[in-house]
Amino acid sequence: MASDDTLPLEEFLPYRLNRLAESVSREFAKTYRDRHGLTRPEWRTFATLGQYGSMTATAIGAHSAMHKTKVSRAVSALEERKWLTRKPDPADRRTEHLSLTKAGLAAYREMVPLAKAFETELLGKLGAKEREALQNGLQALQSILNFNPSED
Repeated sequence: MASDDTLPLEEFLPYRLNRLAESVSREFAKTYRDRHGLTRPEWRTFATLGQYGSMTATAIGAHSAMHKTKVSRAVSALEERKWLTRKPDPADRRTEHLSLTKAGLAAYREMVPLAKAFETELLGKLGAKEREALQNGLQALQSILNFNPSED
């Protein structure tokens, strides 16, 4: 029984959202791990570059909310499998622009329909009203928190 001086984590919205996001992430990880042996940071780096083309490691970290160490390891792993290339910035040699190679783009194009199918299947388990409520709720929370996932 909860009292005013305790916080039932299982009912606390930030905790619930985090646990749910982690659960969905783990479930989808099976797809890219089984298909290509990617870790979560490798997937996020790979998917970000697939979507945006060329970015710096710093920009990838900011966009995907990953620590620079994880991004660096992911970049190295993707480069090792010949899916990623680095180009030094002519104006600042300390900065590298990262992009997917032809092989990386081919793998990305293979993964896009699998990711979309995963999302469709997951959302398909909800009714139309539940899907709409979920989308509206997420949008409302993003607005309240001034959170734009494409800018973060």
